Amino acid sequence: MQGKLYRGRFAPSPTGPLHAGSLVTALASWLDARVQDGVWLVRLEDVDGPRCVPGASEQILHQLASCGLVSDEPVVQQSQRTALYQKALNRLIQRQLAFLCGCSRKDIEGALAARGEHTERHHNAIYPGTCRPERGGLKGKPARAWRLAVPEASNITWTDLQMGPQQQNVAQAVGDFVLKRADGLWAYQLAVVVDDAEQGITRVVRGQDLMDNTPRQIVLQTALEMPRPSYRHVPLVLGEDGEKLSKQNGAQALDLSHPTEALSLAAKHLGLPPALGSIAERLQTWVNAWSCATIATLNAERDLS
Repeated sequence: MQGKLYRGRFAPSPTGPLHAGSLVTALASWLDARVQDGVWLVRLEDVDGPRCVPGASEQILHQLASCGLVSDEPVVQQSQRTALYQKALNRLIQRQLAFLCGCSRKDIEGALAARGEHTERHHNAIYPGTCRPERGGLKGKPARAWRLAVPEASNITWTDLQMGPQQQNVAQAVGDFVLKRADGLWAYQLAVVVDDAEQGITRVVRGQDLMDNTPRQIVLQTALEMPRPSYRHVPLVLGEDGEKLSKQNGAQALDLSHPTEALSLAAKHLGLPPALGSIAERLQTWVNAWSCATIATLNAERDLS
């Protein structure tokens, strides 16, 4: 990248060992950094402590190293960064961009039902702004969580390097989202935005299941006056049932008795050619192929502009 050092990251949650889908994302983010002659970081997103599995962090780092994927800087753990998240929340509070909310999930669903709106199954309810200060605040309810006051003019547009032009009105699609949860834990959206800014991340490469988080994170980056990285959301690995391969649906841990085979499957999923030789030799083959694909993408973008 001209004029700015590329800094990318792979940020797994240590809720279990890596599976095939995790390796695809790790490889894609590593290749993207190498093609740009940039820095590749590993960040362990263990902010949700109750879901984390003891020993999983060490296992994940061992799995990555077995595949030749090693962080260029010391590995960061979210659980050690709570002071940064609190500082960011304090800033939003001082600027009157965050407010206390006393609503439970049942309260939110009830408020929506009273307006004739219903939440689709497997979708989060769109927060109706019940506890916003201009609507009377908590109204005697005990505080449960901190939320971002999403501005009405929050129609976010961005171009995903994999998926093309994207758009979402965050106020209409999500509403005022949580920054600090009712159980006292930091919400993913705040933690990832603060971490990406503090680590100087210039590009986020992750799975397409996380693309819907991007507009919320852009809104939060704007509120915190933090830089916006570019985004590339790579295709997911699906199970036999057509659902995303994940720890939650019983995805098997990576079998790294033959790491070259695991890497080759990940590369194939990314549309990269077969490679031979050692892990280092195969990775270099895929770096070259990823570079060619990146150049083709950039040329296509120029043709459209």
